[in-house]
Order: sequence, then C-alpha cells, then structure tokens
Amino acid sequence: MSSFNQQSFQLNGKVALITGGASGLGQNYSKALSLYGADIFVVSNSQRGWEETRQAVEGNGQKIGFLQHDITEPGCADEIIAQCVKEMGGLDILVNNAGIQIRNDVLAFKDEDWDKVINLNLNALYHMSQAAAKYMAKQKHGKIINIGSMQSYRAGKFIFPYTAAKHGVLGLTKAYADALSKYNIQVNGLAPGYILTDMTKALAEDPVRGPEIKEHIPSGEWGRPEQLMGPMVFLASPASDYVTGVMLPVDGGYLLR
Repeated sequence: MSSFNQQSFQLNGKVALITGGASGLGQNYSKALSLYGADIFVVSNSQRGWEETRQAVEGNGQKIGFLQHDITEPGCADEIIAQCVKEMGGLDILVNNAGIQIRNDVLAFKDEDWDKVINLNLNALYHMSQAAAKYMAKQKHGKIINIGSMQSYRAGKFIFPYTAAKHGVLGLTKAYADALSKYNIQVNGLAPGYILTDMTKALAEDPVRGPEIKEHIPSGEWGRPEQLMGPMVFLASPASDYVTGVMLPVDGGYLLR
C-alpha cells in the first residue's frame, strides 16, 4: 500500500474464512468484514444462525458460503481450506473464532472437559492457521486473526483449560507473526473484554459479579458486540499491514486495573 486513503480499510475482492462465524460474536465479524467488501466462508459445528448470517452478508452485497464441520476432527484443516478456495475462489483472511468454555472447580474438573476445551480453542486454531499459512505463503499475502480473551492475560480459576488455551493463543499469535512475516502474512488477535451477549447475560445480571465487573471497567460499562467490529475490520484490512504479533484488547480498559 503506497498511501493511506479511504480504500485502506476496504476488503473488496477478499475472502474471509471465519470459524464459528454464524453465531455469537462470530456473526458480528461476518457482518463487519462483508460490510467492507469481503466474501465470507463460515465453518461451524451446527447450522445455528446460518440463515440470519446469510441475509446480513448478502444484504451487504457479498457472497457467503457455509460448511458444517467439527474443526477438531484430525486432519480436517487442509480439507476445509481447500473447500473454501474451491467454493469462494481464494482465501485472504482467516479468523480463528470458534471456541467453548467449561466451568468447574479445579478439583472436580474432568479430563475429558480439559481435552474438549484445549482441542477446540487451541489445537484446532493451530491446525487451521497452519493449513491457511501454507496457502497464503504461496500467494505472498494474508491475514490471520485469532480471538483471544481477557483470559489471555488473567487467571480464570474456574475455567483454567480455557485460560491455558487463551494464553496459548497469545503465544501462537506472536510465534506465527514472526515466522510468517517473510511471506507478507500478518498475524494478530482480538481480545474481547466483557461484552453483552446472550452467553454473558446471566453474568451481567448476577447481583454480585455483575456490579463487580462493571466497577472494574474504567469506562464503567460492559461492551457491545458491535464495538468489536471496527477493530476486526482494521486487522483484516491493508490499514494494518505494518501491524503483526499484536493481541488487541477491546475491553473498555478492563486490563488497566
């Protein structure tokens, strides 16, 4: 990019693969990137949110494709990337969004729950990144955006496999950014703070934890899903071509305290 202008944030002609991109915050990422011109390929374990996401993306004038697949299945990442390229005509942006969280007391935590969380939140992210990097390296450009968390930095004593995975995501983001720079591939992350969603509604309304969390946020308010959309567009666009290895907290200042 030789100069900065309004086109610096445009994604016209780009294809973005978003895991879990039809529900929760992932759906907002699909909407945001398509609003700026990207075609979207969603991979998810179920068809939840597909129709609503299709309408939103097509309403933005972009194409969308869907693949129902368990991304923790061994050896599937190369197949998923190949399917995206075949159906959408390429791959320029990978958003590693899919994830789960399981809560329990440390001494009661089950091994199978540890495996489930690590496999989706960290192992699948690694395999998807590896498969995407192979394709992007050949074309000498690409963006990989990993979804971190406040637990990329903090403890989370009831969700410790999630914390371990999200710390790992931060480390992988840095390692991949370093290794892939020679191929003109930027690797960054978004770390959402406390965002009001259907999943966090009960926590926000908890009479004890809700006010505690709000008090901890310098802005004094929980975040809204749409407040993640601008940072996502920035990290996916040419405007961030000289940004790599960064995990960007979008948290209203939560980590400051």
